Amino acid sequence: MIIPYKEALGEAVRVLERGGIVVAPTDTLYGMLADATNPEAVRKLYEIRRPSGKPFLVLIPHEGWVREMCLRMPKEGEKLIKLEGVTLVLKKECERFSHVNRESIAVRVPRRGFVRDLISAFGKPLVAPSTNPEGKPPAKSVEEALSYFGSLVDLYVDAGIITGEPSTIVDLREGVRILREGRVKREEIEKVIGRRVL
Repeated sequence: MIIPYKEALGEAVRVLERGGIVVAPTDTLYGMLADATNPEAVRKLYEIRRPSGKPFLVLIPHEGWVREMCLRMPKEGEKLIKLEGVTLVLKKECERFSHVNRESIAVRVPRRGFVRDLISAFGKPLVAPSTNPEGKPPAKSVEEALSYFGSLVDLYVDAGIITGEPSTIVDLREGVRILREGRVKREEIEKVIGRRVL
């Protein structure tokens, strides 16, 4: 099913609540969204999106979910998580959310757009990989996403063509390390934390 994003919020919440998968615009690109608190929904998304098992990033409604997910947040992270377009890799301190990943989880708080409204209405974290099979470029439109995944996805939310840079990924498990420089540049990361990073 394809729905324009201005009309899709309620249906997207319903699909997620019943363990379905939604393709929708995130704060960066089109993402494949599933309820991060539902092990079966996460397993299904791994099967169709990432058979290699490489961990998914998780979009969280607010910073308080870092504690809920049993993640260790260093002081640099408290500043960086407030930046739009920054994903933080944090070390886990307990077994919670092991169906997402066992040792660490990458998290981001969306700050704008449809996904911000969706995650606020849903009230729980969403696993949110980009919309492409492994090794293929991310879909820029719902039509491209449909050609990749067809009926394996329960709902496609159409926001037209989306092009842009992915999030910047900062690893905070041991110090501060930039794994992928995306929308937020190294200089801005260094300015926020007040020192140079690798």
